[in-house]
Amino acid sequence: MSGRYTVLTGGVGGAKLVDGLYRLLPANSLTAIVNAGDDFRHFGLPISPDIDTLLYTLSGKSNQKLGWGREGETWSFMEAVRSLGGEDWFNLGDGDLALHVMRGMALDAGETLSAVTARFAAAWGLALNVVPMTNDAVATWVESDEGPLPFQRYFVERQCQPKVKSVSFDGAATARPAPGVIEAIRSADAVLIAPSNPWLSVDPILAVPGIRAALADCAGPVIAVSPLVDGKAVKGPTAKLMSELGLAISNDTIGGHYADFLNGLIVHNDDPASDSVAVARTDTMMRNPTDRERVARAALEFAKKLRK
Repeated sequence: MSGRYTVLTGGVGGAKLVDGLYRLLPANSLTAIVNAGDDFRHFGLPISPDIDTLLYTLSGKSNQKLGWGREGETWSFMEAVRSLGGEDWFNLGDGDLALHVMRGMALDAGETLSAVTARFAAAWGLALNVVPMTNDAVATWVESDEGPLPFQRYFVERQCQPKVKSVSFDGAATARPAPGVIEAIRSADAVLIAPSNPWLSVDPILAVPGIRAALADCAGPVIAVSPLVDGKAVKGPTAKLMSELGLAISNDTIGGHYADFLNGLIVHNDDPASDSVAVARTDTMMRNPTDRERVARAALEFAKKLRK
C-alpha cells in the first residue's frame, strides 16, 4: 500500500494500531503525532509516557503482558528509592530510566522534544516519523470529586478511581504544533485517529491551536477507530469517563466527538453505529501482531474507499 499516512495517537491502544500500520506501509510513509499532555517530571526527569510506549512497541522492546514499559525490565532503582523513603506510586524501571535520563540531558542542552524523539526513533532503527503534538509544555488536568488532579496522579496513583467532572489542558492555548505536524496532517492521503481515549489522549492533541483546523482542511479522509468494543473500553477508563461526563457510552458519541472533521468511523464487528458518518466494521481487538495488521488494513482500505 502506497501513499503517506498520519495517525493521531495516545499510548497502549494507539501504539497497537500504529504498529499494525508500520508493518503494512512502506518505510518513511507514516507519521505518528503523539499525545504529550501526559508528560510530567518525576524524580527531576522528563517522562513522556505515550511517546515512550510507542517507541518501545514499534522497536519490539515493550512489555507484551503489561502493554507499557520494557520487556525484561529490572527494578533496582525503585528498590533503592523505597529504601530511602521515596515515592513509589510511579515506577521507573532501570532500562526505562536510561531513556528519561538521556531525554533530560538533551532537553537541558536545548534540544526540542521532537528532535530528541526523532533521534531516539532513529537509534532504534524506526523508519517512520514519531512527532510529539508540541514542543511546548501542555499538561492534562482532571477536575474530580477529590479536586483537581494532574493526569498521572489520577491515572496511575489513583487508578482512575476519582469521579471526573471535567478535563482541561494547561498551556494548550499558547502551545504551537511541533514542526511538521500541520504539514503531516494536511498532506496525508488519510489521517487516522487511533482507538485511544478521546478525552484524555486525543483531545490534548486537538487542543493545540491549528491542529483541529488542519484536520478539517486535510487532503485525505479522516478516520477514527472507536475505542469501544461491545459497549465497553478495551483498556483504561474511557467508558467510565464517558458515563461520569454524562455521555452515552456509544460509537455515536465517539463519532460525534470528532464530528467537525470526521469522514469515517471504524467500529467493532456488529456494534451499533448510526449512519451520521460513514462506518466500516472489523474485529477491532488487537491481541497480537496479526490482529494489529488486520485493523490497520481495514483502516487503509476504508480510507481508499472514502477517497474515491
